[in-house]
Parts: sequence; C-alpha cells; structure tokens
Amino acid sequence: MFPEITQDDVFRLETERMWLRWPHLSDAEALAKRAGDPDVSAQTAIIPHPYNIDDAEQFVRRARAENASGQGLVLALTFKKEPNDPIGVIGAHGSAFRGTAHLGYWLGREFWGQGLMTEAARGFVDLIYGVSSLGEIVCDSLPGNVASRRVQEKLGFTRLGEVEIDAPARGGRIKVERTRLSRGAAHTAFGARRPKLTST
Repeated sequence: MFPEITQDDVFRLETERMWLRWPHLSDAEALAKRAGDPDVSAQTAIIPHPYNIDDAEQFVRRARAENASGQGLVLALTFKKEPNDPIGVIGAHGSAFRGTAHLGYWLGREFWGQGLMTEAARGFVDLIYGVSSLGEIVCDSLPGNVASRRVQEKLGFTRLGEVEIDAPARGGRIKVERTRLSRGAAHTAFGARRPKLTST
C-alpha cells in the first residue's frame, strides 16, 4: 500500500510546527503517559484503560512492523523543538475494501485546542494521496467525540453514517460515526501541494 520511502525509519513528514516520524521504543514512556490518560483513551475505540508502558512498547513494535511491511503507516507526532517527545499518534491502515485506508489518531490532552491534530492530519492525508494509489480514506469517531469530527470536517471528510465496529478496548462491538474523503475531494480541498518528506 505504501512505497519504499515510508518503509524506512529515517522517514519523516514535516508540518508547520511538527515532525511526524516512526515511533521508537524510547517513546514508550511518553506514549503510555499520554494515551493512558482516561480522557484520551475514552475517545478511542482501541486504547484500553489502564494503558501502561508494556502496552506502549507492544504498540510501537506493531507499528514499526506495519510500517516496514508497507501495509500501513503509523507516525508519532512531535514538536520540531522536542523531536524525542511524542505528543500523539496518527496512522493509516489497510482495509478489506480495495483501495481504502482507515485513518486513526489521538493527541495528548494537554495539547488539545491548538489545531495540532488538524495540522498533522492535513499533512498526513496529503502524504497518503501523494505516495499511494489509494482511492479513499475513511475515518471513525465515537458519537461523543465532537473534536475528532471537527478535524475530519476541516479536512473535507463527508459523513457516511453510523456503523458498528469491533472495539475490544470498549468491551465488544460499538457504534461509531464514519466519514470519507476521496482522492478527488482531497485534491480539491488541498490543491496540488506536495508533502514535505525528509530523512532524519
């Protein structure tokens, strides 16, 4: 799904304020602290609570394996001035539907309300369409997660409706709101910009 350039852990994506880069095992403590915040985990379908450093290390290993295989792309968000301190995560994963990626993300609670996830997601979605042949991206949010839906709306995602998904961290199957952004709609929303890719 993703090309060779993203399958090396020296890859990173630049936005105005942040680097989006491969997660490292050294990130586990910060990831456990921020994803383990109940206000953060409760807004997701996949992060359990409690969430400890072992959980974070397993997440990093899975993310790195997925990145290396090209089947998905999972990046840690860091401020440019603090490149070793992850403040959140964004990822795109393959789907059973051909030509579709599933977008997911979370951000540490102390960084909410600053437009950071919109900035990161815009750069990330731009990257996905710039380096892959995917036709669409879908994204889910829990019914009460207004902030997540606002991010999606700002990027041009349109509502598909309510669907039911597996969410072991939430005790089984749950209903979520699903949105969609096609390649054509992204091109219209973002223009012909090219993502800024660098090596660390």
